[in-house]
Amino acid sequence: MAETPTVLITGASSGIGAAYAERFARRGHDLVLVARNKARLEAVSGRIRDETGATVDILQADVTNSDDLAAVETRLRDDHRIGILVNNAGASLGGTFVDQAANDLSQLIALNATAVARLASAVAPRFIEAGSGAIINVSSVVGLAPEFGMSVYGATKAFVTFLSQGLSLELGPKGIYVQAVLPAATRTELWELVGIDVNTLPGVMEVGELVDAALAGFDRRESVTIPPLHDAAQWEAYHAARQAMIPGFAQVRAAERYRSAQ
Repeated sequence: MAETPTVLITGASSGIGAAYAERFARRGHDLVLVARNKARLEAVSGRIRDETGATVDILQADVTNSDDLAAVETRLRDDHRIGILVNNAGASLGGTFVDQAANDLSQLIALNATAVARLASAVAPRFIEAGSGAIINVSSVVGLAPEFGMSVYGATKAFVTFLSQGLSLELGPKGIYVQAVLPAATRTELWELVGIDVNTLPGVMEVGELVDAALAGFDRRESVTIPPLHDAAQWEAYHAARQAMIPGFAQVRAAERYRSAQ
């Protein structure tokens, strides 16, 4: 694998994906940028080439389309220059669960969850063979907080966080670094697409600050990076409480509170 690996980034035509592309290019990486909108991809790639001198390939693909997803998987399997995958492509839906159409839910799950797992699956065997590589999965704090009321979106992001943690345990010993990045509200076009004025939201982080913080976590090799969480001890306590429950799961008998009185 190249000393400075090429980075493949999904959802790279705007927002978080475009910021990742610019930051990695400034670090000396070449890029493969993936998104649906070819014109916007070309604009982003042209700007990055002019500003950094990086080699930037574009791959127009809708990763909810099976043929397009397969094309990205093939690129990940066959291009041995690619040593970092950034699974950033994602979306949300407006309205409550009962308002959201079944087909829209299927598309959301395909984009936010299925594509993330399949692209990681496509590249992992090659990374294992090389003994190195990195997978960055952009998740969300919503996956930790059903109280936010974004049930299916949050469920997809909970999947991404869990997948990342599981892959970190499985692939870490083989030399592969896996990071889950959990933004909170970030100033991207996602809000406009679901009919929300981002300026009405409290505590909205700018994209550049979010990605810079995520890359600081990347450099520290954190398995989970939560840029808006100032008190790291809260995450550590959450993680410790979860781990403390694990020994109690292997039980022959149900807990006393669930047994009928005899």
